[in-house]
Amino acid sequence: DALNTLADSIQTQGVVQPILVRPVADGNSYEIVAGERRWRAAQIAGLHDIPVIIKDVTDHEAMCLALIENIQRQDLNPLEEAGGLERLINEFEMTHDAVAEAVGRSRPTVTNLLRLLELDNNVKKMLEGRKLDMGHARALLPLTLAQQSEVASKIVKQGLSVRATENLVKQYLAGYKKNNSKNSPKDPNISRLENDLSQRLAAKVSIAHQSTGRGKLQINYNSLAELEGILKRLD
Repeated sequence: DALNTLADSIQTQGVVQPILVRPVADGNSYEIVAGERRWRAAQIAGLHDIPVIIKDVTDHEAMCLALIENIQRQDLNPLEEAGGLERLINEFEMTHDAVAEAVGRSRPTVTNLLRLLELDNNVKKMLEGRKLDMGHARALLPLTLAQQSEVASKIVKQGLSVRATENLVKQYLAGYKKNNSKNSPKDPNISRLENDLSQRLAAKVSIAHQSTGRGKLQINYNSLAELEGILKRLD
């Protein structure tokens, strides 16, 4: 498994990145803050002396560092990573830029991962089960939840590529479904505004603009924690 693979690497190259520890109350021992998998793998590899960094951090800081360490694991699926990023933003009040820097990701990548949390539950299960990849999932985001589930099933059954999925989504958005809907395409300026706001707020945003100049702005969220994060970004 992944831990044994890491152990093999450590046996050959040693522990390249030191683990982070903090002193505990008794003053005679230390608690691992970040790097527990590296420590466990080192034990499997037969290493008893490994490099460490000792840092006195609070419980809150330790939780944050441990979460960042977990997000940086290579075996997480996109939804697990997105969930971790959301916790950093909501529980530890980090900005998107700060999160991106902490986990070694670009700001757009962080935003795109967070948007995966807006997906239909059935689609999320397919993504977790690796029946869909992140490219498929991102292509589904403009659709309604019902449409996402419908298109995702077609992707799996027909083995559609990401490009084919994007084309199918365009057909849905243009109204060329089986019922041959005649809905007018959305103004590209409105679509651009929706996308811009969605990225800034890390949430799905819909704008219904009327020819009279009036309209409706809708911001979707999946939990109270996510709503609190949106409200903070609006400040």
